Amino acid sequence: MNRIGAHYLEEGRCEFVVWAPLLGEVAVRLLGDGERLVPLHRAGKGYWKASVGHVRPGALYMFRLENGKDRPDPASSYQPDGVHGPSEVVDHSAFQWEDAEWRGVPLPRMIIYELHVGTFSPRGTFEAIISRLEDLGELGVNAIELMPVAQFPGDRNWGYDGVCPFAVQKSYGGPSGLKRLVNACHKKGISVIVDVVYNHLGPEGNYLQDFGPYFTDRYRTPWGWAINYDDTHSNEVRNYFISNAMHWLENYHVDALRLDAIHGITDMSARPFLLELSERVEQLSITKGRRFYLIAESDLNDSRVIRPRETGGFGFDAQWSDDFQHSVHALLTGERAGYYSDFGRTGQVAKAVREGFVYSGQYSGYRTRNHGNSSKDLPGCRFIVFSQNHDQTGNRMLGERLSVLVSFESLKVAAGITLLSPSIPLLFMGEEYGEDNPFLYFVSHSDAALAAAVREGRKREFRRFSWKGETPDPSDEGTFLASKIDWQKRKKGRHRILTDFYGTLIRLRRQIPSLSSPDRDSCDVSCLEADRTLTMTLRRGGSHFFSIFNFGNREVKIRVEGEWEKVLDSAEQQWEGPGSLIPGSLSGSIEIIVRGPSFAAFMSAVEEGND
Repeated sequence: MNRIGAHYLEEGRCEFVVWAPLLGEVAVRLLGDGERLVPLHRAGKGYWKASVGHVRPGALYMFRLENGKDRPDPASSYQPDGVHGPSEVVDHSAFQWEDAEWRGVPLPRMIIYELHVGTFSPRGTFEAIISRLEDLGELGVNAIELMPVAQFPGDRNWGYDGVCPFAVQKSYGGPSGLKRLVNACHKKGISVIVDVVYNHLGPEGNYLQDFGPYFTDRYRTPWGWAINYDDTHSNEVRNYFISNAMHWLENYHVDALRLDAIHGITDMSARPFLLELSERVEQLSITKGRRFYLIAESDLNDSRVIRPRETGGFGFDAQWSDDFQHSVHALLTGERAGYYSDFGRTGQVAKAVREGFVYSGQYSGYRTRNHGNSSKDLPGCRFIVFSQNHDQTGNRMLGERLSVLVSFESLKVAAGITLLSPSIPLLFMGEEYGEDNPFLYFVSHSDAALAAAVREGRKREFRRFSWKGETPDPSDEGTFLASKIDWQKRKKGRHRILTDFYGTLIRLRRQIPSLSSPDRDSCDVSCLEADRTLTMTLRRGGSHFFSIFNFGNREVKIRVEGEWEKVLDSAEQQWEGPGSLIPGSLSGSIEIIVRGPSFAAFMSAVEEGND
């Protein structure tokens, strides 16, 4: 792997390396007192490099290209003046890490909490997250997932418009802020997942094309130029993005990467980029003596993404399960517009729990074609499940969370099916206390024409749905401020009750063996479509766990067999429910009444030997 960027060596020397295969000359322009222009020399395969003296960490620089243009370093670690300004030399070896013994939380045992740095607190910084880690740990969260933190234009953005993939967003706290956050998380037993974007770069401040053929016109993406993973010069483009993955894992000690929308990566090569990336991450895991994970977001329902490489897969460790969210959301809300038109049946929730993909080759009316392939032989820990996330909330016109779309009782049902399923659960910030502030789409582009194009693009996108109202302006600072969560709500009224409810569910999941180790092979799921009920039994050794979910609004009678002790009932008054109709102990063959919507969970009352 070819090293790129600015690498501080020692005693005031820094090596600068940049890939620019089609240029005839490149120099590094060192700014500040005693400004210098130092030519770089060719180093093979289109790279240019030079070791320069009298350069210290904090020095500002840009690359001078043959046409006289000054551009930021494509592999800059820090952009103190934003995406258009100079890059800054960062000495990554200088940080005093305190996690030498850290080995990470095993992926199957993660309780993931997705958050957006800018809206998670009033200050919107990494430092502000540290002050809330204690509360997250008490809730039971042992992994946080950060929406993209790579430098983007302005101070407000979801992060998917980033154009400096190696640089840490200044308004969040820059490189040192992120390192302090990861260090603090590891000290508290919390893993860190960082969201990265390898399918496109944003439009504003995207200077990669000035250096070389990072993009190709052979393909198109919904966001603009396709990244060149399989055309001429693609080897070094791959090196750029693989180096980026290593950068986060090695320099920032993060535990996993979540790759955004890999369906936006087109790569027709015999050895795809995603396969090569998973191989390199596995090699790093072996070298470092601890496991690093790759998690994909994919709209393809293609199980090859998460199948082992030796069986023809890409070898990713897990992927987000949109089918799970769509199934639960459509069933609880009754929405049938857009992609929700393919969902709305209890049997689809059951299939999502049992197999992962709901659409595993069947005809999709929304797509007007067959969609997906089978994942039913894969373990549950290959899937990340959720009832809410940034996409499914923020890509609504008004950014409504589930808490304003369904009843309090339905919120508890959504929590139960997510946290008790035999997959890896993910919560979206504020979900645990029923945050009702919206999560909207926001940007802060400096180009007025680009801001207008984004605004009109959002309006066009929402025409597929039947939502009413005016689309909030993504460029308006008020849109960003309205999206901040109110952390203090978690201490009040129903918000406090819901927080305690989530905490109880998480404790059950972490303490009961049949829940803590997701295993679909020992999971039995069945449903009654007419009654909108689902039952799920999980077994692991002598631990048997049984749950009943009523997604409907009326009481339903269900016959239960066996010896069971009730451990949680969402209808009970302690959870501000209407009152449970289910006894605390069940024995033999008994008919029970389950309120709607609600769910109840039971443990086997009979100890059994290990299977």
